[in-house]
Amino acid sequence: MRNNYGINIPLQSRTIMIKKTEFFIGFRYLNSKKSNGFISFVSMMSLTGIVLGVATLITILSVMNGFENELRNRLLSMSAHGYIEGPMNKNEWENQYKLISESEEVNAISPTIVFNGIIKDGSSIRSVNVNGIIPEYESKILGNNIQYIAGDIASLTEDSNSVLIGKNLAFSLNLFIDDDILLMIPIVDNGVIEPILSKFRVRGFFEAGIQEHDNSLVLMNFYDASKLLPADDNFRLRYLVDDPMLSQESSKKLTELLGKKYSITDWTQENSAYFGAIKLEKVMMSIVLMLVIAVAAFNIIASLIMTVTEKRGDIAVLRTLGISSRSIKNIFLYQGFLISFFGVTAGVILGCVVALNTPEWAPVLENFFGFQIMPSDVFYVTRIPSIVKIGDIALISFFSFLITSVASYYPARRATEIEPASILRGE
Repeated sequence: MRNNYGINIPLQSRTIMIKKTEFFIGFRYLNSKKSNGFISFVSMMSLTGIVLGVATLITILSVMNGFENELRNRLLSMSAHGYIEGPMNKNEWENQYKLISESEEVNAISPTIVFNGIIKDGSSIRSVNVNGIIPEYESKILGNNIQYIAGDIASLTEDSNSVLIGKNLAFSLNLFIDDDILLMIPIVDNGVIEPILSKFRVRGFFEAGIQEHDNSLVLMNFYDASKLLPADDNFRLRYLVDDPMLSQESSKKLTELLGKKYSITDWTQENSAYFGAIKLEKVMMSIVLMLVIAVAAFNIIASLIMTVTEKRGDIAVLRTLGISSRSIKNIFLYQGFLISFFGVTAGVILGCVVALNTPEWAPVLENFFGFQIMPSDVFYVTRIPSIVKIGDIALISFFSFLITSVASYYPARRATEIEPASILRGE
């Protein structure tokens, strides 16, 4: 192809020149100082909406990621990786213990009797969860994840009628070492509740770091618990595996080993309600904040339509000079693209800065406003954790850019419908 001076210009080079011209004009329109003040205001609001929407979404998802990770670590610190339930008497569980111990999937096992009860101390009454354990087995499960404020599980010997209780439970009942408590276990027999009463002595306190355990968990000897009610109906084997993230695969292999007579669940199933709630919250917050970005996209549409209206004369001149309708459309697409690009980029940077510093900034805000964002009596954690994931940033950036860029298409198409002749005639 030749220009007006007879110089041959390759088609590829000409295409590049046209693209550069379209981009340059679009940038000039975006950065024009002569633009209508209201148009500039709407464009700035569009940009601000994208920045705040993207930044807030990254921050919230990072906090939710951190909360999920903290919750997982706290749960695993006091919980086993898997549970085996089924009718087992003393001889049977010992046989199963030997069989499971030989499996490569398991590195620690602890038999446990689990039931609910009520503690009465004077006029105070509290509902509790009771775990009957064998100290030498249970110590392999707990390891160093539990902190003993006073005493330890070694004091839970057979026939000692001793218990260890969570620190918050002890505080609420005003209990001290060697205090006696009355444990009531409601038993339903033929539709009639016949409570079992037994006296136990407090031998120590522990802190698990999980409010549910610290508020209501009671530990006693396995054989003392088996004397209160049949172990067959309340028995479970708790076990650990090398990698808790692969616990589902391990539970499947154990099911093949033991048969379908026993119910085998892993820690993800036991705590599915917690993680399901977090996942739902992440989805709902993402939807809400994407709506904020969608509102910013509508502002882009409005600002570009007003820009098209303001630049009708320029469009007519460009069309007269031979600029195609496609190029006119691309000019305004580029303008919307630039708003989206700057908004998403600034939002990602701001979001990452805020998310990475949230654990340090949160206490400052708490002191300033005089309230605790995550009170320990409600949440599992007392500080706001934050984990920034590259996958989340990429996904947020992609959809934000897609939504805001698509918003530019309608105003750009309207620009191509302008008739240059009528504009030049002043119509």
